[in-house]
Amino acid sequence: MALPYLEAVLCFMILMYIFETYLDIRQHRALKLPTLPKPLVGVISDEKFKRSRDYSLDKSCFHFVHEAVTILMDTAILYYKVLPWFWKKSAELVTNVGLNAENEITHTLAFLAGAMVWSQITDLPFSLYSTFVIEARHGFNKQTIWLFIRDMIKGILLSMVLGPPIVAAIIYIVQIGGPYLAIYLWGFMFVLALLMMTIYPIVIAPLFNKFTPLPDGVLREKIEKLAASLKFPLKKLFVVDGSTRSSHSNAYMYGFFKNKRIVLYDTLIQQCSNEDEIVSVIAHELGHWKLNHTVYSFIAVQLLMFLQFGGYTLVRNSKDLFESFGFEDQPIIIGLIIFQHTIIPLQHLLSFCLNLVSRAFEFQADAFAKNLGYAPQLRAALVKLQEENLSAMNTDPWYSAYHYSHPPLVERLQALEDSDSKKED
Repeated sequence: MALPYLEAVLCFMILMYIFETYLDIRQHRALKLPTLPKPLVGVISDEKFKRSRDYSLDKSCFHFVHEAVTILMDTAILYYKVLPWFWKKSAELVTNVGLNAENEITHTLAFLAGAMVWSQITDLPFSLYSTFVIEARHGFNKQTIWLFIRDMIKGILLSMVLGPPIVAAIIYIVQIGGPYLAIYLWGFMFVLALLMMTIYPIVIAPLFNKFTPLPDGVLREKIEKLAASLKFPLKKLFVVDGSTRSSHSNAYMYGFFKNKRIVLYDTLIQQCSNEDEIVSVIAHELGHWKLNHTVYSFIAVQLLMFLQFGGYTLVRNSKDLFESFGFEDQPIIIGLIIFQHTIIPLQHLLSFCLNLVSRAFEFQADAFAKNLGYAPQLRAALVKLQEENLSAMNTDPWYSAYHYSHPPLVERLQALEDSDSKKED
């Protein structure tokens, strides 16, 4: 008698949905509060608070609908054994076009192609509504429908170019891995991660956005001076045209070893009233680099990935596991999909732990920027970005602890003020 793996997975999925919906309800109640948190009274304008509240509530209502539809579809797909049915249909498709369905790589690529089509069809209505209704209603969307379609087509083409060799390599590694499978899979994914981190900002990102060097001037001089004072090996300083798609703002850095780059969104430059506020944001980002947060995060992710591959090697040949999900044979890609479903509770727990670490890193990076003398500018920048992005002003503590990788504005401002008071004492 096959063990009830499917029933256990469905139970975990539904329980996690109930738990996360409970947190969503708590957050929705917090968003409906008619007043600002006390630390933000007089800091955030009433007009910005009202706009932020309306925007957050719109997104919250949309989230409830999206999550409900998602859990219904995912549950139906597993319960009614859609995956094994589609696996068989993809074999028929491969045979009908004159290819060999016994070749697992060919069969898998056909299966994934169909899954990608299904994903695009089911996700499209939500993407359209989110972009052209919610984001547009609150003044963020800058995309035209043609730009949206063009980006979608580019994403599909990239998947068609990058997906097959990666999938083929994974299947081949599993086929020959033997007792060292976990090590081989991790090694491949490690190299792939480094490769993607290298080519994404240079080859892929420019397909969607335009990157131009930051013009000479006071801002460039201040950023270069800050980088030099910290011995940050800054090679290039770019501005990206994020405003072609959204009014949201950001900044980030990338690159290995002595070849670092910093990217500023044009919206960030537009929203901050002076250069020092922008430099304070860069000081925060450089704090992550100086304190090795990126390295620690990368190591943590790689360790978790290795542990997951180790778990997969233990269950990949379990006939009962495959039979529980309706499969007569044991396809490699299906084994990976099923395994991801079986560790849902562990994934959520690990995600929560990583968020805790990330939040601690954010506080440390804020403190780093403050120690460089940018505390007033960083406070002003954080408030301004919170206002301009219409980020949630009121947050439920449980929801925040579970979901947020960055601390809420109130906590960040309080931490900066606490460090100031301790210094005065």
